[in-house]
Amino acid sequence: MFIQTESTPNPATLKFLPGKAVIENGTANFADASESARSPMATRLFAIEGVAGVFLGSDFVTVTKTADKEWDVLRPQILGSIMEHYQSGRPMIEDETGDAAVGDDSDDPIVKQIKELIDTRVRPAVAQDGGDIIFKGFEGGVVSLHMQGACAGCPSSTATLKHGIENMLRYYVPEVQEVRAVD
Repeated sequence: MFIQTESTPNPATLKFLPGKAVIENGTANFADASESARSPMATRLFAIEGVAGVFLGSDFVTVTKTADKEWDVLRPQILGSIMEHYQSGRPMIEDETGDAAVGDDSDDPIVKQIKELIDTRVRPAVAQDGGDIIFKGFEGGVVSLHMQGACAGCPSSTATLKHGIENMLRYYVPEVQEVRAVD
């Protein structure tokens, strides 16, 4: 098995591409080890000292490190753990519901348009950088989004939100006045 690695805009985060599917539906974000119980892969990665976060996408695993560790030391350990996990035959997630965007079909047309723009124009670009963006709500002209994976805590995430996503949404949806990141 050959696993590629890619840097992300967040220096504390690396994207690992195993060349195989990671999870089928949505994404899964584990901000710390206490959240990883449903994922054998995330649990395995959190066992490595210095791993601070794990994000699972459709075909990639994004790992965030603590500030006191270096990638030269962590990368081989993470690569080994990912390989071991695939060889074990265990699932990535015990309950593969993922963190896909929530919402029902009764959303008003503005919300539907915002979600469609995020899904078709924003998510693919954010996934390229090893992350995901989740629509959380639209109220009073303000779109609330939750950033995950490499995008969470990235130095350029504010610029991405304000100059990229906000401008694009305002262009296509005049009712949008602002975009805010939420936890």
